[in-house]
Amino acid sequence: MGKYQLSEFEEVVMLTVAVLHGKAYGVSIKDDMETRLNRKVSVGALQTALKRLEQKDYLKSTEGESNSKRGGRPKLFYEITAVGKNALEIKKELRNQLWNAIPQVVLDLKIL
Repeated sequence: MGKYQLSEFEEVVMLTVAVLHGKAYGVSIKDDMETRLNRKVSVGALQTALKRLEQKDYLKSTEGESNSKRGGRPKLFYEITAVGKNALEIKKELRNQLWNAIPQVVLDLKIL
């Protein structure tokens, strides 16, 4: 996998940004992740992941309009880059290869 390393959390952040295409900013990403994962997402962990993904060139951010509710600060909207899309595709392919390698006997196991 080399240079396209992604943690599970980073992968979910990137997938959520892709799902929210054009509407992905901190709060919308957090809310969508919490709804889909049915668990709390730390603002700090999310902000750290977004910064790290932007540094890796997997995401890019653009400033939206500023408003008084945010103390005049603009929202940062995120979108996936071509490099980020490639990283996700590599991650998906790796997961698919692993799933396809599981013997059928394992897939047939039932919960008692």
